[in-house]
Formats: sequence, C-alpha cells, structure tokens
Amino acid sequence: MIRQVSVFLENKEGRLYEVTERLASEGIDLRALSVADTKDFGVLRLVVNHPDKALEVLKKEGYSVRFTDVVAVAIPDRPGGLAGVLRILHENKLNIEYMYTLVSSMAGEAILVMRFEDGKLAEKVLHKHGVRILEEREVVG
Repeated sequence: MIRQVSVFLENKEGRLYEVTERLASEGIDLRALSVADTKDFGVLRLVVNHPDKALEVLKKEGYSVRFTDVVAVAIPDRPGGLAGVLRILHENKLNIEYMYTLVSSMAGEAILVMRFEDGKLAEKVLHKHGVRILEEREVVG
C-alpha cells in the first residue's frame, strides 16, 4: 500500500494553486492527483515524492490533511488492460471507492491508484491473480 495525502479544501478560487505552490516551494513533487468537489468544499488527493514532508508542510499551513492508504497497481498499457483488473475485482466482489491514474515512465505499463474499503484484501486478491502491486518507493521515486 502507499500513502496518499488527502487535503480538504474550501471550494474557492486559488485554493488548489496555494497548495501546489506551497508543496513546490518545499521541493515536493506531485506524482498523481485527483480532485473531487462539491459546491462548498473539495478533496485533493495527492501521491507525492515526500509524503511525510507534505503532510507536515500542509498541517503547518492550517490545512485539514491526513494520510489515506491506497493500492497502486501496474497494468498492461493496452486495450483491455484495465478491464482485466476490474474483472478480477468484480469476480471477487471488491468495490473500488475511487481510482485515478498516475503519470508513469514505466514502458508498456499504466499505473492505477485505487482506494478500497479493505486494501489489504484487495492487494491479496490482485496479487493472487498476477497483478503487480507497487510499493510506495516504486511509485514516489
């Protein structure tokens, strides 16, 4: 499993910029991000190269921030690659709460970040079916 930094933000102009600028000023590199929003607030989900530092920096700035465990998997970067992984999850009745892709330099592979109710069970099932589970060090560099 890898640690995702989850940041709760007011849905106001400039808030996303402020967070990313602050992280950049500390030398923290974004590997992946996802934004989910409502009218009043949003959740910024980040995979970064220095998760502990990112959490510390954002807490000092007064943001509501926490770690969330997510699963990162490498799938073949070809038609049907995602469908194959989703079939395994469906057949094992594992529900994905959300997912997003990660920018990857791995030739021939795409990287997915997924959140499950039971991440350890999801990792076990996926591994059993030959899906490569990535360690945090592989994802964040």
